[in-house]
Amino acid sequence: QVQFLESGGGLVQAGGTLRLSCAASERIFMINAMAWYRQAPGKQRERVALITDSGSTYYADSVKGRFTISRDNGKNTMYLQMNSLKPEDTAVYYCKWIIAGIDYWGQGTQVTVSS
Repeated sequence: QVQFLESGGGLVQAGGTLRLSCAASERIFMINAMAWYRQAPGKQRERVALITDSGSTYYADSVKGRFTISRDNGKNTMYLQMNSLKPEDTAVYYCKWIIAGIDYWGQGTQVTVSS
């Protein structure tokens, strides 16, 4: 069964940058879309960015202009570039792949932004 491995989380000061990666363990076909979600303690999971199979991107208002979602089909990997990080960006970040209409989640990676 295909697995999705996230990496790149960590501790960073406010204003800093991080780049999250989510790699599939094998070549993936029939991708409908890919997305990044986050969940802060005591809050619901929210979507922060999405990229469709055609390359269109969508962002939550809270991250527009600071985060960029991208993908490398040759490496079976998606990315989230996070710039100008704020303490309120602190959360566990999850990647989601929508493949043939089915959601597949990564295991999550912690991002902590100190003030």
